[in-house]
Amino acid sequence: MIDILNSIKTDSISKINDIDSLHELDQLKSFLLGKKSPLMDVLKEIPKIPAQDRPIIGKQANQLKEDLTNCLNQKKQELINKERDHFLNNNQTDISLPTSGLPSGTYHPITTVTRLICSILNRYGYAIKQGPNIESDFNNFEALNIAPNHPARDMHDTFYLKNKRVLRTHTSPVQIRTMLMQEPPIKIIAPGKVYRCDADTSHSPVFHQIEGLFVDKHITFADLKGTLEAFLQELFGKNHAIRFRSSYFPFTEPSVEIDVSYTVNGKTSWLEIMGAGMVQRNVFRHVSYDPDSYTGFAFGLGIERIAMILYEIDNIRLFYENDHRFLSQF
Repeated sequence: MIDILNSIKTDSISKINDIDSLHELDQLKSFLLGKKSPLMDVLKEIPKIPAQDRPIIGKQANQLKEDLTNCLNQKKQELINKERDHFLNNNQTDISLPTSGLPSGTYHPITTVTRLICSILNRYGYAIKQGPNIESDFNNFEALNIAPNHPARDMHDTFYLKNKRVLRTHTSPVQIRTMLMQEPPIKIIAPGKVYRCDADTSHSPVFHQIEGLFVDKHITFADLKGTLEAFLQELFGKNHAIRFRSSYFPFTEPSVEIDVSYTVNGKTSWLEIMGAGMVQRNVFRHVSYDPDSYTGFAFGLGIERIAMILYEIDNIRLFYENDHRFLSQF
């Protein structure tokens, strides 16, 4: 195992040294330190090795992770300095010339897409509700049928705070808060920021969601499917195919995930944009609703992924880099 770690270190440092652009370095970082990296594969094997060897291998692996992080940061700074020096040495702008005035501002693409989605769903009769970014464990997990030891908590990559508080991993706590405060019928959407310990080309540790909830008597899965099909057709038009896949969420049963065909750089694939399902009976019990009297459906969609499809963008991180060249296109 030590030999494997040494081999990973040698190969990784060689790859880092060969990088000559910040974009390539960013992709390499995800490859070297992401969930599917060779280093993570080694860490997953630690429980299988003899107990007396685990502390040694674990220490070596953690040290390697720290070394690679430092090496990546050092390389990043080198590339930043290189780009700056190149710009300063080759830029012939006369800084003594008068300015041409301040450019007019525009909405950020995330804001634009959020307003578009809310406007469509608002016409469908959904009221807009919002809640705090720091939530209780009860509102974020337990009331949504995710017990303290439930394996689904691993999927949420949570930022835990003090006193059983968390940075919300979805905007579903707004649904819980609304149901605790009022009786059905309820028909709301909850837009806002959410936080998860995850980052690659299609994930960000901070991103935006809109969740919807409709609770009343005699609500069926057909209502859910019809609502989402109508909404997605209005949002994307007829040039994007839509498919429903069966899935699992602790707070809905039955559950589905929805994919939309996604074309970028001439290549078409599927991109998951939302999860949905009929509200689980235990969720109703947690908010003191009678599950024999009421039914409902819920859905949650990622705004960044909607924007990636609408604008044919292949990297979610472009939305957060504040590059004027990128933002000025919208």
